[in-house]
Amino acid sequence: VGDSLSQIADMFGVTTNTIMWANDITKASAIQPGDTLVILPIAGVRHVVKSGDTISTIAKKYEGDADEILSYNQLTAASDISVGETLIIPGGAMHVAPAKVASVAPVKISGASAVAGFTHPAPGSIKTQGIHGYNAVDLAGSAGSAIRAAAAGEVIVSKSSGWNGGYGQYIVIRHTNGTQTLYAHLMRNDVGVGAYVSQGQVIGGMGTTGKSTGTHVHFEVRGGSNPF
Repeated sequence: VGDSLSQIADMFGVTTNTIMWANDITKASAIQPGDTLVILPIAGVRHVVKSGDTISTIAKKYEGDADEILSYNQLTAASDISVGETLIIPGGAMHVAPAKVASVAPVKISGASAVAGFTHPAPGSIKTQGIHGYNAVDLAGSAGSAIRAAAAGEVIVSKSSGWNGGYGQYIVIRHTNGTQTLYAHLMRNDVGVGAYVSQGQVIGGMGTTGKSTGTHVHFEVRGGSNPF
């Protein structure tokens, strides 16, 4: 009782938009005590596959990344999707009014906490922007300085070229409790998809690729609280 949408979003480490999109809410003040809300495990949107959908068209629709969609939904190939299946689009955004999805029942999520003991991904850097976007902060430093894994896990995305929705060169690590960390605007990527990295391991170099106005790392936490 008394929880605001922003408080609920903070509790689960997602954005208010993520909750609004998943529950067909147009105003944050529309929730009432006793309401059951769908809480996605990470910031983004969900999509029910329709006839004619492909991973590529779904990614384009929500400004997501096809490889991330495959990895997060544990799909081995783009052809593995089927009509009626619900997919999570990590970091996706919905730019039109969401449609009612009667076939998907509300889900109660528990235990969406941060990875215990995150370490600093860019020691010696300066925080130049607080929480923004999809639960991210900006940490500025010198070009090429070491970017380190904030916690141990598996590299599920490693984009070493391209705009990539503004992230430029970036890396996503999936941790054992299901949370993910993203490191964007890199100058170089030192690890590839499938690599298992230890906490504090150098994974890349700080840069200013993509939508960036200065050398920094955009450090994003999906599915948990950002320690910064």
